[in-house]
Amino acid sequence: MPIETGKSGRYWLLSGARSSYAIGLTPDDGLLNLHWGPPISLADAGELADEPVPRAHAFEGAADGYEEYPVEGGLRFVRPALSVRGRTPQAVVRGTEWEFAGYEVEPDSELHLRFVDKLLSLEITLHYRLRGEFDLVERWVTIACEQTAAEPVELLRADAAAWSLPLRDQWRVSELRGRFLGESQLSRGPLLPGEHVYGSRHGHTSHNHLPWFALDDGAATEESGQVWTGALAWSGNWRFDVQLLPMGRVQVTGGAGGDESGLIELAPGTSYESPVFAALFTEDGFGGASRAWHAYQLAHVLPDAGQLRPVLYNSWEATHFDVTEPGQRKLADRAAALGVELFVVDDGWFGARRNDRAGLGDWTPAPELFPNGLRPLADYVNGLGMQFGIWVEPEMVNPDSDLYRAHPEWAQYYPGRKHTEWRNQLLLNLGLPEVREYLYEQLDTLLNSAPIDYVKWDFNRSFSEPGWPGQAFPERLGLEHVYGFYGLLDRLRTAHPGVAFESCSAGGGRIDLGVLSRTDQVWVSDNTDPLDRLRIQHGLSQLHPARIASAWVTDSPNVVTGRVSPLGFRFVSSMAGLLGLGGDLVEWSEAELDEAKEWVARYKRIRHLVQHGELYRLRPPGEGPDEGLTAVQFVRGDESVVLVWLGAQSFAAPPGPLRLAALDPEARYRDVETGLEYSGALLRHRGLDTGLSSDYAAGVFHLERISG
Repeated sequence: MPIETGKSGRYWLLSGARSSYAIGLTPDDGLLNLHWGPPISLADAGELADEPVPRAHAFEGAADGYEEYPVEGGLRFVRPALSVRGRTPQAVVRGTEWEFAGYEVEPDSELHLRFVDKLLSLEITLHYRLRGEFDLVERWVTIACEQTAAEPVELLRADAAAWSLPLRDQWRVSELRGRFLGESQLSRGPLLPGEHVYGSRHGHTSHNHLPWFALDDGAATEESGQVWTGALAWSGNWRFDVQLLPMGRVQVTGGAGGDESGLIELAPGTSYESPVFAALFTEDGFGGASRAWHAYQLAHVLPDAGQLRPVLYNSWEATHFDVTEPGQRKLADRAAALGVELFVVDDGWFGARRNDRAGLGDWTPAPELFPNGLRPLADYVNGLGMQFGIWVEPEMVNPDSDLYRAHPEWAQYYPGRKHTEWRNQLLLNLGLPEVREYLYEQLDTLLNSAPIDYVKWDFNRSFSEPGWPGQAFPERLGLEHVYGFYGLLDRLRTAHPGVAFESCSAGGGRIDLGVLSRTDQVWVSDNTDPLDRLRIQHGLSQLHPARIASAWVTDSPNVVTGRVSPLGFRFVSSMAGLLGLGGDLVEWSEAELDEAKEWVARYKRIRHLVQHGELYRLRPPGEGPDEGLTAVQFVRGDESVVLVWLGAQSFAAPPGPLRLAALDPEARYRDVETGLEYSGALLRHRGLDTGLSSDYAAGVFHLERISG
């Protein structure tokens, strides 16, 4: 059974395909993590549950690092997952003292453990959902203020979960950090004693960190070794606290909210449900962890994950705000001739939007640009055999807009304080029902006005004054804005099931499991430099599949870095994700257009492997004896594709053979493009001669099994 209950009814075992997770109650209703790692039996879990409660040490709590969900109060000195403030007739009360109130095991692999705090009339439910085929556990918490409560209760912090790891001699922590134009860079190093805290106070996931962690004992490699890893499904403020405690235990707490300033006030009869914090264990190294994450998202997170995403063209870098219908038609002609399947008009098509100083909030086509709306252009694009898409930024407003002039009170602001603008825009308060209704009506009308197949949903600034005048507990805006964003996406997807949505936040500022459950792909970074993208895509692949990662081929020199690179290198870099084009096609030469057409056709022949295959990171950027060589391999069934890049040749020596992964050593393989045949054993143990020999060289090797 995936979830088993011990004979005492006070311990539980969750069993995945190749792992186990066990928890148990102490005599005083404390809840301890008994095991998270390789498979054990229910009898083993029982033995662990019968062991004495850990002894307290001087100035250390007895259960510090062992508790499944540490609360505030008692002899606890770890970071609490739950911090509340309530009132009784006598005093203001902090902390939680709970009693076990029962459990339920549901047939679809869910476990719910209920606890009550009688003084504050709180019910705390810890939820577990087992995704056994991926050795993954989804956890979240529900905090309910009972109807009989005399006073509201403030949730200062309510993390989704705490994860307790076994004792090891040392620990190494991996995270995905970065900045605008340099997102999702993998950082890996020793976990030092104390607390390693990271997250976002930006109001969105942020460019600085993705809500993901990985821990190992320092011995794990790409394809072997024990790895514990988790990710949070939340698109607002968040925080992880990775603690190496004085007695050697490691615990990770995480959830919504950047600090303890307050999540929400619970009135009697109301409740809070945290986002999901998912985690998995593997003995197959970082690559095995990534493949489990990718398969989990394709199976349970991404909408319509089985569909192949089309090759798109986006007009932003070609036109910026100089959008005209004739100009877009000329670009569409060029894009269609290359084999592009989706044409997207970016910023500048609506209201008074001729620059970034006006128009946000007025989501109707500019009459001087599109006198008959978007339908004529969309019909023209459809007539070329392409789908039609549009860019929007619904959560923002320019002070120079009809919307702001009519409703300045709809923006986030602190009364009496300056309204800080960034990119000449302010943030709308999506916690207000009238704001959500206005945006839905505007976007629903837009999607009904023309055959629109795709929406690029942008978010180009962070929170600065997240005020909510008139709200008794304004701190709740951090939650309510995200709920409003999710609700808009959910409502629009229901009303327009054929429309695909892309999450964008000035690049990769809003990428997480929460937004991915509502969108079809993400814009990874505003940095389209093909060499920089290899590092960004490498980091992103630690958690997310290539199926989500939109990647454009843009002009050279690159608009961000100024780097000059050949067209083939730019294409192969982008072919490691969802291929798109973003250059000014009108300025491309006939030779460039001919070459681009060939690359687009080639991508279409391999995209089923890239978008749905298993990923093997053969050579990370900047590692190994051939530092300039980077390579990834996607495998699905009897097919495989290897993408290789040589950023810079070293000392006039070509790189050595590239050893491939996941091939049958008893089989033979043929390169679909060249017809050359290879031994599976030799490809795995000797390697593939890539033939790359110059700076910014790239290759694609599409292999299919032909015998064995």
